[in-house]
Amino acid sequence: MGKNLKLITDPINLNNPITIQVLGICSALAVTVKLMPAIVMSISVLFVMSFANVIISLLRNTIPSRIRIIVQLVVIAALVILVDQVLKAYVYNISKQLSVFVGLIITNCIIMGRLEAFALGNKPLPAFLDGIGNAAGYAIIMIIVAFFREFFGSGTIAEIQIIPQGFYDLGYFDNGLMILPPMALIVVGIVIWVQRARTPELVEEN
Repeated sequence: MGKNLKLITDPINLNNPITIQVLGICSALAVTVKLMPAIVMSISVLFVMSFANVIISLLRNTIPSRIRIIVQLVVIAALVILVDQVLKAYVYNISKQLSVFVGLIITNCIIMGRLEAFALGNKPLPAFLDGIGNAAGYAIIMIIVAFFREFFGSGTIAEIQIIPQGFYDLGYFDNGLMILPPMALIVVGIVIWVQRARTPELVEEN
């Protein structure tokens, strides 16, 4: 039970795929200008990663080593196509905002890394929990970055106006720099700094 719990909790902080392993940074750059696309992207990655882990784990003893990467890509691609069709059917506007980045989940190095490093060597339940944990770690960073970029860049949260109009009447301006791609890296850097300041284990390991 403790091992299973660790599979979920470790990637959220001590082994976060974005802030510790420095993977999946392109998503943090591309889809965190607004909060809702970041949430939808996180849910999409959660679905693809958890079920891809389970499928590869179930097939692990039957996949020839020489074609394992091809099999992994086929499994991920099938799940991504399913996600893309669901998004277009039910949240078309957000699907348009995400654009090609949903398709790029296929080559997301976090997913490929977990399939290769964990799912191929473990049973379905641990593989599923590992997928949930890593996707949760990814999602937390994405949502934090998107929250601050949208709030300071547009004055909204999930496109709901938060900063009162009176502030704008008094001369307040949204920070246009926050919606530029470089600010995503800067916000991620601040998150890493805060995480390391609050987690002594990370500093000791280095």
